[in-house]
Amino acid sequence: MFELRSAVYIAPPTPFQNPGKGSGGGHWSPISCTLIYSASEAVLVDTPITIQQTEDLIAFIDRIAPKRKLSYIYITHGHGDHFFGLPILLHKFPEAQALATTGTVRHMEQQIEGNNYQRQWESRFPGQIARPFVLAQPLSATNEFKLQGRWSFQAIEVGRTDTHDSTVLWVPDLRLAVCGDVIYGQVHQMLLEANTAAKREEWIRAIEMVEALDPLYVVPGHCQEGEIMGCWHLENTKEYIRDFSRIVDGKPKSPRDIVGAMTKLYPDRYNTGAVILGAMGYFQALKESRI
Repeated sequence: MFELRSAVYIAPPTPFQNPGKGSGGGHWSPISCTLIYSASEAVLVDTPITIQQTEDLIAFIDRIAPKRKLSYIYITHGHGDHFFGLPILLHKFPEAQALATTGTVRHMEQQIEGNNYQRQWESRFPGQIARPFVLAQPLSATNEFKLQGRWSFQAIEVGRTDTHDSTVLWVPDLRLAVCGDVIYGQVHQMLLEANTAAKREEWIRAIEMVEALDPLYVVPGHCQEGEIMGCWHLENTKEYIRDFSRIVDGKPKSPRDIVGAMTKLYPDRYNTGAVILGAMGYFQALKESRI
């Protein structure tokens, strides 16, 4: 019998409404949820957004690793699209412990604050997010937990990537790095918060921390169904950030210029909406720097 395995569920793009703009909207990027399991227990990394997506994830878990005890659910970072499924999962698997670093827990708390939650999430997914919210519990100072007292899972704090206080879950027995939004697959990267050159350099340094682990498998936080979880995602994510920086260094006149240039370079990546938000974030930061 095998000792430890992993499988990745890709929650497919889900429709969202455009807040404050009446009709219209788009589709949220696909979200990866990683299951690491032994013959009797399992660890899940990250959840999708909506109730339906999470129910589909549960069906995947029951199919891939039936009759396992789900012992832990680890959350890589505080964006709501990676932890809003917790209430549904913990109802199905009440013995599971939701875990995250202290920085991620603080970020999760910010995401569910009334006005912030309403503006960012409920307006886009009305009635589709499970309530009441459940937050993760902070890990111990070692940032480590073990499955069955045997297999080590290490939370690696890498700092700012597409948001602050990002982490990677490192599973040394599998040489597996589950990267959350530190790494992206064939999906446009969210640079809304990485809106200055310094912040983008921090993101590149975070990726180099993952490279230093020498992983065999790399799971991006957002990728398309069917992608192999290979190490090339590391360099591809850095290249995308550098291309964005090169384009904005050319002094674009409007967000449209950035979007056009990035989609020309990356015509096969999913979700142009992420590029639009990144371009808007750049111009907002530029405006603030001149005040």
